[in-house]
Amino acid sequence: MSEPLSLDTAAVLWSHEPADRPGRHLLVLLHGYGADEHDLFGLRPHLPDDVVVAAPAAPLAPPWPSPGRSWYPIEGLDGRDPARVTAAAHALVDWIDAQAADAASVGLLGFSQGAAVALQALRLAPARFAYAVNLSGYVAPGPLPGDAELAERRPAVFWGRGSRDDVIPAAMIAHSVEWLPAHADLSGRVYEGLTHSVSEQELADVRTFLDKQLAAVSASTSPPDPR
Repeated sequence: MSEPLSLDTAAVLWSHEPADRPGRHLLVLLHGYGADEHDLFGLRPHLPDDVVVAAPAAPLAPPWPSPGRSWYPIEGLDGRDPARVTAAAHALVDWIDAQAADAASVGLLGFSQGAAVALQALRLAPARFAYAVNLSGYVAPGPLPGDAELAERRPAVFWGRGSRDDVIPAAMIAHSVEWLPAHADLSGRVYEGLTHSVSEQELADVRTFLDKQLAAVSASTSPPDPR
């Protein structure tokens, strides 16, 4: 068995200083294979202004000469192994518990393998996360202990993918198409002509989704009107 993974607390980009984070809604951005913490942080102009954004670097280095970081291997015998996806998700949950225990809510937004890790974290800790955004990702096959609770809670999940995305295996997409509606309040869109990337229309749809989720979370945590 491999050693447990952990995230480097120094390899994280934050939108707010430490004193401004407690008690606010947090959105964690999970980059794809070969990228790093700077990649999705560039989406900040497309995200709600009042949410704290954190972009951690994945814990692994891809095989040379690939650049950046990875959440789990996608080549060789361990390529897309669900156990490796779960290990990365455990590391993410541990990092969030240590760094953002006092967040008003936590949402996840991942691209490609970062999205697979986001969905796996949602399955590991269904009560921990308010919603998830799956961009060009998939649900790892195989059961997890939290799946039944997730199906009861049915958190909101947005899934966006391109009609010309040939990076994620068709079997993974087919599994996700069946699995997600049974375990989440699923919304999203297949973007015609889009490859393994993100479009302006998709970002606009994500912003609409995030605004809706943050409004719902804020309403559920606000004190009752005394009038």
